[in-house]
Amino acid sequence: MVKGISRQVIVVHSPDPQLFEQAIFILRDGQPGVTDELLLKEAKKLVSAPTVNKKLRFILSGPAWACGGALLSSLVWLIMLLL
Repeated sequence: MVKGISRQVIVVHSPDPQLFEQAIFILRDGQPGVTDELLLKEAKKLVSAPTVNKKLRFILSGPAWACGGALLSSLVWLIMLLL
């Protein structure tokens, strides 16, 4: 049970309703110089921003570096063999 807490929120509807219906942003108290239009613009930008799975990118970067290193070392051995 929550007592005595009042928060301001922005609700933004999803551009792609297959994934989620809406996003709810809870605003911080006491942000000077922030207009309603700026808040809504930032919330819409965050909702429509493409997401990147950082874990997948990290997992794929290891094998890519390993293949690149193997290719580079093979080229060095080939050059040394020809000289």
